[in-house]
Amino acid sequence: MAEKKLVRVAAVQIAPDLETPTGTLDRVLAAINEAAEKGAKLVVFPETFVPWYPYFSFVFPPMLTGAEHVRLYENAVAVPGPVTEAVAAMARRCGVVVALGINERDHGSLYNAQLIFDADGTLLLKRRKITPTFHERMIWGQGDGAGLKVVDTAVGRVGALACWEHYNPLARYALMAQHEEIHVAQFPGSLVGQVFADQIEVTIRHHALESGCFVVNATGWLSEEQIAKISPDEKMRRGLRGGCMTAIISPEGAHVVPPLTSGEGILVADLDMSLIVKRKRMMDSVGHYARPELLSLKLDNRPAAPVETTTSFENPCATGSEFDGADNCSRDLDGAVDQRVAVLRGASR
Repeated sequence: MAEKKLVRVAAVQIAPDLETPTGTLDRVLAAINEAAEKGAKLVVFPETFVPWYPYFSFVFPPMLTGAEHVRLYENAVAVPGPVTEAVAAMARRCGVVVALGINERDHGSLYNAQLIFDADGTLLLKRRKITPTFHERMIWGQGDGAGLKVVDTAVGRVGALACWEHYNPLARYALMAQHEEIHVAQFPGSLVGQVFADQIEVTIRHHALESGCFVVNATGWLSEEQIAKISPDEKMRRGLRGGCMTAIISPEGAHVVPPLTSGEGILVADLDMSLIVKRKRMMDSVGHYARPELLSLKLDNRPAAPVETTTSFENPCATGSEFDGADNCSRDLDGAVDQRVAVLRGASR
């Protein structure tokens, strides 16, 4: 009988600092250290936690979001940069894998990005949310298929999706097909109300069952004081409460420990990795339970780029050719051009 492998993980539900540029990062570093002191080897933070989730975009009309959107630009994270260096150093110091949600700034655009640092501080994955949801589309650009991948870490094979990406079954299947063992889920928290928390729970429990993996999910938290500062309108404030479901789910779809649905805290649990085989023995949705000859997924995992540069013509004179000297080379090139021109003129008659 193989020795049982246990992995201790932590899901962090704390409030961001909505005021100061480095305040949330300081809280992240402190939480990593605290989780490590509790024995955690994987620490998961909420969606776009650094510097903060753009709650303003959910309760402000578009014309009133400009100042806060610009402030988010000013405090967003460059990758690599000082924020990633600080998190990498803390991960390395504590010997833990860290999954962190950030607002990434890439020149003139912001992206909802997920970062996974290995226990030695190496940044293994930077991925961008492929489709921002509803109000978020005014804030972030779209990611691409290059981020839909699972990475080998000190705690196992880890994949990640943000929020309603979990409603895209093909995105989830792309990670499932890469045999993720621990799935990182990140949601904003303090949003929409209890219905959002209920939906999160259903979604992450279903993914655990379907993928046959553990799910570690973190949601954020806002204090009443923070909610009051975001919006002076009590009707709008109702949309900034509830929606918290920090949870750790087994491959059998069950909570490993009771979820954290209000207040700040760090949820810690030991994952019995043998449960993955126990589940997949019965139902491996990308293996013995799959029918790839009937149903399969096509994934374009190339990074999207606004410009692709190709060379359409190569001068043989510049690369070494069979021509004898520059004069012969020039005459042959001129002849080739004259011939093509003659063919085109003939075709046009």
